[in-house]
Amino acid sequence: MNPSYVHGASAKPLIGMTIGRFLETAAERWGERDALIVRHQNVRWSYSQFLEEVRRLAAGLRRIGLEPGDRIGIWSPNNVEWVLMQFATASAGLVMVNINPAYRTSELEYALNKVGCKALVLAARFKGSDYLAMVNELAPELADSRPGELRAARLKSLRSVIRLGEEATPGMFNFDALRTPASATERAELAEIGEQLQFDEPINVQFTSGTTGAPKGATLSHHNILNNGYFIGEGLKLTPQDRLCIPVPLYHCFGMVLGNLACVTHGACMVYPAEAFEPTAVLEAVQAERCTGLHGVPTMFIAVLDHPDFARYDLSSLRTGIMAGSPCPIEVMKRVIEQMHMSEVTIVYGMTETSPGSFQSGTDDPLDKRVSTVGRIHPHVEVKIVDPIGRIVARGDTGELLTRGYSVMLGYWGDEAKTAEAIDRAGWMHTGDLATIDDEGFCNIVGRLKDMVIRGGENIYPREIEEFLYRHPKVQDVQVVGVPDPKYGEELCAWIRLRDGVECSEDEIRDFCRGQIAHYKIPRYVKFVEAFPMTITGKIQKYVMRQQATEELGLSTARTA
Repeated sequence: MNPSYVHGASAKPLIGMTIGRFLETAAERWGERDALIVRHQNVRWSYSQFLEEVRRLAAGLRRIGLEPGDRIGIWSPNNVEWVLMQFATASAGLVMVNINPAYRTSELEYALNKVGCKALVLAARFKGSDYLAMVNELAPELADSRPGELRAARLKSLRSVIRLGEEATPGMFNFDALRTPASATERAELAEIGEQLQFDEPINVQFTSGTTGAPKGATLSHHNILNNGYFIGEGLKLTPQDRLCIPVPLYHCFGMVLGNLACVTHGACMVYPAEAFEPTAVLEAVQAERCTGLHGVPTMFIAVLDHPDFARYDLSSLRTGIMAGSPCPIEVMKRVIEQMHMSEVTIVYGMTETSPGSFQSGTDDPLDKRVSTVGRIHPHVEVKIVDPIGRIVARGDTGELLTRGYSVMLGYWGDEAKTAEAIDRAGWMHTGDLATIDDEGFCNIVGRLKDMVIRGGENIYPREIEEFLYRHPKVQDVQVVGVPDPKYGEELCAWIRLRDGVECSEDEIRDFCRGQIAHYKIPRYVKFVEAFPMTITGKIQKYVMRQQATEELGLSTARTA
């Protein structure tokens, strides 16, 4: 048997330094080159300017009483303050806690208390969320507190709240007040901290989406994310001449690692088009800044491609980028290559717990491999595919993907039991994803263990049916889930978004399938929708789709096999 085991042997060594120290070397190498462009805030900084701003904020955070190892939350959409926080906390030895901009009061309370945040940086508001009101609801004591001296009954560890914007709020610091020039003493203290910090220390906590139970705080080190960003950038062939458009959320690894750290490790420029994804802003940024790369989840690329004025924008500067975050439809991938000039676009597969990337397609891989797989193993990472009892399967066989190496998280913050469930005694991270690896080492993600549909004893992988239905000329986007069935245990339900201005019937979809795919793979139920339930990062929430479809179809009482 040729086993499904691959490892990323590489002549390129891992980076053995902290993020703060690496930023200093980047500024030494590329000082006058553009580092950061934030279009909606009119910010344009070189690497030298960026380093100076990072040092000022790091000193300011220490000035309000934060010490190495303290946790500080960031609750904000994409902006220059978020990027500064990422690097300033790393330089000061603080642990930055990424808080989902979509969180509501109870979720914020849980996150802050779970990791014992001593400080919180927040935007005043975003979209329909009034962040200031929610924090004041959790900590009404703010109104009568001096900044930095909060004692809140519901947020035991929180001492400082730092708000963005120029307005003053009782009990809170203003972010820009922390960005005053650092004194010689403060700079010396930061330098001393930098000398003492170790690259294996925790630097970042990211809460994974909780589909059942409370979210878990994946704890990542300097070593985890700095190296993953570097090798992601290597996969994109980034150079100091590249300018990467980053419309994906910063609170997620896609933005802060595959975006920011991929750029900084290669002297490339980070370009932020807006505080959240907006197709027009992306098109304008790519054209105006002559971006060479663009990141996004499939739904973002679909929105850009289908923009009514798409043809008016000059995207000829584009070369590369990443499509990731959820399974990438082959037809969408082809359109991105052909219509957006992204001939070297890559796919990245991974998860927050692995910093995040484990597989990446090569810019020069054959087109059929780039559009049908997630590429080959990343440098310095191991992967094996195992059966339900943990034995390695043969190449080409389906099983659960396990990964091991520098990129595996330190663990879930404050949860040894959940950590032990995820990372076994041999150091393998159990991903919960079903995958195959072919003889050339290319990996194909078949689906999630929990998403696999078992119909009458037949294992069905929704991804296969989705890829087939993308070929239908009227289908813009499709997701397939399993729903309960009293006879077969489960049946397939296809959620379909049609292209603008077309009509289609359920029978038309089923007729398209007949004779082309096995009868048991033809969706019994077809549901036409305007949108899919998804997370803020663009990940489709299939568990929500299953629940809604089950209720709407009156299948709640059906017994599953």
